This record gives sequence, C-alpha cells and structure tokens, in this order.
Amino acid sequence: MAEKKVINKLTPSAKAQVKGAQALRDATVYKPIKPAQQLGFIHNNMDCIGCRACEIACKDKNGLAPGPRFRRVMYIEGGTFPEVFAYKVNMSCNHCAEPACLPTCPTGAIWKRADNGVVDIDSSLCIGCRRCEAACPYGAPQFDVKENVVKKCNMCIDELESGRKPYCVDACMMRVLDIGPIDKLRAGTHPTKAMTPNDKPVRQVKNMANPELTNPSIVFVAHPQGKVNL
Repeated sequence: MAEKKVINKLTPSAKAQVKGAQALRDATVYKPIKPAQQLGFIHNNMDCIGCRACEIACKDKNGLAPGPRFRRVMYIEGGTFPEVFAYKVNMSCNHCAEPACLPTCPTGAIWKRADNGVVDIDSSLCIGCRRCEAACPYGAPQFDVKENVVKKCNMCIDELESGRKPYCVDACMMRVLDIGPIDKLRAGTHPTKAMTPNDKPVRQVKNMANPELTNPSIVFVAHPQGKVNL
C-alpha cells in the first residue's frame, strides 16, 4: 500500500510513533464524537463584499505559502442582463459532526475535540497519504508539498483557548463572518453581527455539497439566487 512506502521512509523514531498510532487506531471502533458544545461558522452571502481579508489573515496566521488556502471566498455570478446577480460563498473546514476525513485516516492523525467539536490534525502522525483530501466533500484538507503532510483550518484553536475568535473572523471588516454554538446559529438565537433578527440561516447554498453527507457546522444567510429548495 502507498502509506507503507511512506512510513518506510520515516526516521526510526517517527516510524515507531506512526506504527503505534496505527495499532491504536486499528484496535478502536470508530464512533462519532459528540462534543460538549459544537462550534460552527456563519457567513452572510448577502453582505460579503469579497475583499478576501479573511483569506489573507488565515494564510498569515498559518504561514501558508502561495497556493494552499484554508479559507476560500468563492464568487458566484449569473443571470442575463438586465437580470443579473452576484454573491460570495465563504468556506473553510466545516468541523463536521460526522467528518468524512476522520475515519479515512490510516494513522489516526485526524481527531475531533470533545469540548468544542473542532476537527484537528496531528501533523506528527500525518504520512501524507491524502485520503482525507479525497474524502472531504468541501475541499478542506490542503496538501503541503514541501512538508508532505495535509493541513487545514483548526478554527485557530489557540485563539479559542485564549478566549479570542479566529483570525478570519476578526479580519472581516463587514462582520459577515462569525463563529458560535452551531445549534444557536441554526436557530438564529446566537448574538452576532453576521445576521439580523429577521434573517433565517440555512444549512446549504448552491455550489455546495449536500450537508447530509457529513452534517457540517456552518450556516449561511443566503442570497436569494443561492437558496436551495430542500
């Protein structure tokens, strides 16, 4: 198998660590983690101006080279003149309730935090097999060619643990991007500038994979042309 070839190229100490992690993973029956409180994102497709400040802040925080983007702003345009439209969809890792990436990892490098539901990667156990990259329907895992490991958004976990918000959220000048308990964001009861009391957040917008696949922790204030009839 491809991962065996990668493991054989590791240093003896790294090889022992990875093999130990593999043995632990093989001996464990996978069960989705139900965190004490699942955090998630909200993005207002209507008011986002597409400045990409969130993308830049994310790349700066994570020291990413040109190419990989943990957070991505997608421009959606359509219609026929004079009935034209345009809006933006902003996504990163959705820290899914049932992440497709997690059970595909052969070394157990991907894990879900029990306190806040953040899906994270232990880079010391990643062997760069890219199975998670193939499994994720949202394109969240990003392969680092130089380091031969997969990386992704971890919701700036160090900032969360210090009582602050992720860099992408703080960088949003329009305040259309935010985080909060996903159950409250879905219900529209979490206080946030990303939506008004009259907005009705939705789980899915057009050009996005079906949320039933992994139950992603994200909601949107959708543009009328981006709404999906569920």
